[in-house]
Amino acid sequence: MASETAQARLLIVANRLPVTVEDGPDGPRLEPSAGGLASALRDVHTVGETLWLGWPGELPRGRKARQLIAERLGELGAIPVQLTRDEVARYYDGFSNGVLWPLFHYLLDKVRLDAEREWEVYRAVNRRFADEVVRCHRPGDLIWIHDYQLALAPAMIREQLPEARIGFFLHIPFPAPEIFRILPWRSAILEGMLGADLIGFHVAEYRDNFAAAVTQVLGLPADDDSVALGSRVARLGIHPVGIDAERFDALTDRPDVVARAEAIRADAGGRTIVLGVDRLDYTKGIPRRLHTINRLLEEAPQLRDQVRFVQIAVPSRERVAAYAELQRDVNELVGRINARHGTTSSVPVHLLYRGLPIEELVALYRAADVMLVTPLRDGMNLVAKEYVAARTLNNGVLVLSEFAGAAATMTGALMVNPYDLESMRATLARAFAMPPGEQRERMTTMRAAVREHSARSWAEGFVAELARPPASAVEALAGAQGSGPIELPRGPLLVSVPPTVHG
Repeated sequence: MASETAQARLLIVANRLPVTVEDGPDGPRLEPSAGGLASALRDVHTVGETLWLGWPGELPRGRKARQLIAERLGELGAIPVQLTRDEVARYYDGFSNGVLWPLFHYLLDKVRLDAEREWEVYRAVNRRFADEVVRCHRPGDLIWIHDYQLALAPAMIREQLPEARIGFFLHIPFPAPEIFRILPWRSAILEGMLGADLIGFHVAEYRDNFAAAVTQVLGLPADDDSVALGSRVARLGIHPVGIDAERFDALTDRPDVVARAEAIRADAGGRTIVLGVDRLDYTKGIPRRLHTINRLLEEAPQLRDQVRFVQIAVPSRERVAAYAELQRDVNELVGRINARHGTTSSVPVHLLYRGLPIEELVALYRAADVMLVTPLRDGMNLVAKEYVAARTLNNGVLVLSEFAGAAATMTGALMVNPYDLESMRATLARAFAMPPGEQRERMTTMRAAVREHSARSWAEGFVAELARPPASAVEALAGAQGSGPIELPRGPLLVSVPPTVHG
């Protein structure tokens, strides 16, 4: 009889842990980390034990406090990767978000091309993550690395663990090859990602761009679903990330959330509520959205006391100069619009520069007649899916940028080009006038898509694909004893992380 094989572990590797160390009145504590990744992986189904490796935030001073935090992290299966302030400034702010983030989002004027020192630190931090993975790895483990901050780690791990099963998922767009080729470190980034057995993308466009870049930059043969690497094949997969739709259904219909939504609508006094919820990031298109509101009110002044636009702008990367400049621009735009179009009874734009508790956010989703999700470029955008999940009455209108990954599955949305202000204005006016029957038809279609492409299905699908033996090894393993498919038992990951505004 075949001997029973031990279940493999899943090692999740990301820039941040799902919890962050924060100072509290009674000493340091662990708080759920913000961001779409933590939310999406909250209910991932794992094989056996799961470890999550990432930066925990700045650790407290003092041996006793550090020991306490280490014990709490250990209880959660969280492995901290320590970074200094200088490393965070150069690896995260300087290279990840000063070079890769704007380039991958097509905002070339914001790309730092003089980041040689930042590149060296980026490479050193990726090496530290890789070394920690190698230290924790046991034969049979599955390694799942996440996002652009760790693009070099797959190849670094492969150097030390040539037989390891490694997956990499890119949560942001992969740009067209003529854009990507601008990057001075383009070959190293591609070679780093190709260390993985499976490389996942949200939509076919990103996967195809990556395959084309591999061929143009590295001269390697690549097709729609794989890259040939001599004795090894790197598979390319499409795995659109989602949300926990069932949780949103339950939260949206909770009596306290319903009551809060009704209070928001009562305070609006019958005005049409238009909502935007974003991190304050230059990729999100907030200034162009405000210009659209201004243009709408210029051309239809009768709407000035009939529309309330609520923009939630969650602070983000405040140490980066471009983000501080964006905040100033947004504040000035809101001031000008309200000064020009405000009335004695109201102002058209309400700007909240802070995050909100999930209950308040869902109440806003439920109360809003129109949701504006108009990024200039976005890997997916989970806010669009959260709004749809919260519309349990099947009403409301989603206006969605065609350059968001969510556009591939949210076919019931009104699609817009965020660079075309006149088209944006006309589409917003159309949203105001959409009949209830059309709203129900569109929202029903989108709600079905949100349920189908959930966070759970995304994680399970990727892990199952990663667990599948590589194509070159399938025949050799076919007759091996105990080589059946790996099962993914149900069970929570580590901690309960609330949904939030996503990267």
